[in-house]
Amino acid sequence: MAKTQDFTAMMKDMMGAFPVDTSAFEDAFKTQATLGEKLSGVYLDAADKSTEISTKWTRDTLSRFGDLTKAKAEPADYAKAMTDFASAYAEMSAEHLSAFAEIAKKVQSETMELMMAAGKDMSEDASAAVKKATKDVTSATKKAAAK
Repeated sequence: MAKTQDFTAMMKDMMGAFPVDTSAFEDAFKTQATLGEKLSGVYLDAADKSTEISTKWTRDTLSRFGDLTKAKAEPADYAKAMTDFASAYAEMSAEHLSAFAEIAKKVQSETMELMMAAGKDMSEDASAAVKKATKDVTSATKKAAAK
């Protein structure tokens, strides 16, 4: 009966002949994890501030709405109350939308800074990994040629 050859030892020998430095992968993973952590911090901070603005906007609107719903003596007072509410709401909207824009601008700026820093780190890591791999392969090739 034919016996199936065990390739385990052969694969171990073959893989052992090619130097693989996992530190490059580990460094890349750490850089990516750090970037993710920092970006998450930026986004969570922005979400928190956006929620505060939304809540304040809602509270301001509801407090102004109370004046609008009060009974008035004259019909013209209702029109004036509505005009005052619309005017105040437009002003509040401009303020709050401006605050949202500032948050968006800050997030964009911080994201770009983080991406640029991460790109630089990844480029340096990749360059170091390629140099080390080239050195290791050259060394392994010389050893194999000397045998």
